[in-house]
Amino acid sequence: MTKGTSSFGKRRNKTHTLCRRCGRSSYHIQKSLCAQCGYPHKRLRSFNWSIKGKRRKTTGTGRVRHLKNVWRRFRNGFREGGQAKPQKHGAAAASASSSK
Repeated sequence: MTKGTSSFGKRRNKTHTLCRRCGRSSYHIQKSLCAQCGYPHKRLRSFNWSIKGKRRKTTGTGRVRHLKNVWRRFRNGFREGGQAKPQKHGAAAASASSSK
């Protein structure tokens, strides 16, 4: 019995289908488990033996919609509800014209 070319011809049914969490074709139908992200487990599948794999899926590789705002607010000390100080446009313009 050969283990090569003739055996590969018998593969005609899909073991994996699209995962609803990560979108890759890694969801094993019989196991009901995604080989890429670990769905349906709550935590994303990641291992320390694959640092590159962690880097591909970490925070900052997507849009980071909410965290973008958090990072900006952090730089300003999470200030809320205050009134913006009025900008003195006249003083800035006068100093610029006097320097010429």
